[in-house]
Amino acid sequence: MGHKVNPKAFRLGMTTTWPSRWFARRQAYRDHIKQDHMIRDFLNKELKDAAVNAIVIDRLRGSLNITITTAKPGMVIGHSGTGIEELKKKFLKHFFPGKRIQFQLNVSEVSKANLEATIIAQQVIADLEKRMPFRRVLKMAIERVKKAGALGVKIAVSGRLNGAEIARREQLAWGKIPLSNLRADVDYAQNFAQTMMGAIGVKVWIYRGDVFAKDRLHQYQPTTPRAPGDRGSVRRERRPASSV
Repeated sequence: MGHKVNPKAFRLGMTTTWPSRWFARRQAYRDHIKQDHMIRDFLNKELKDAAVNAIVIDRLRGSLNITITTAKPGMVIGHSGTGIEELKKKFLKHFFPGKRIQFQLNVSEVSKANLEATIIAQQVIADLEKRMPFRRVLKMAIERVKKAGALGVKIAVSGRLNGAEIARREQLAWGKIPLSNLRADVDYAQNFAQTMMGAIGVKVWIYRGDVFAKDRLHQYQPTTPRAPGDRGSVRRERRPASSV
């Protein structure tokens, strides 16, 4: 049997990068991993209706920088910045009570929200929780992704669909999803909708085109110089020994 792998984890260093950027050893590594998970759960809960796409955490010595990428930055920032200031106070009170830390919270806007798998999954979940027919929900979501300029999209839902007694898995797809190609920019997200009939799992794949080495962002490029015998390095031609 084939082993399924997360499309984002499969392409780390090629078309995707790490959502947490820091280095630690031993117990500090375990503590940071646990805290990052708790931070994302806290922010996703506080900004449930703000269409949050990604939360990037940067740690330096004694400082913490968090960047929230969202399709609705105005909902996060609030009127005259009151929303983000209140969010900062809640965050510091929850994670660092009575401690002084250099903390910075940034908000960036998603350029094309309908090309982000996380946002599409949130929209599908919101419609399913409103008890809309799942086939209609999937068709509407695929049409939004098509109009945004994607080359392929696949959405799968599983559970007691439309209140059926027996759980099953259904999916709709359009275009192509080259999951075995590392150059393919495939965005992936999974979540679940909590309905009256139980949980319904939602998975979204969006193919946005190929990313080649010359088009790759700077953080994707390797910084280690190549060894003389590595593939891609220039090899010197051997000249025949001269006879006397």
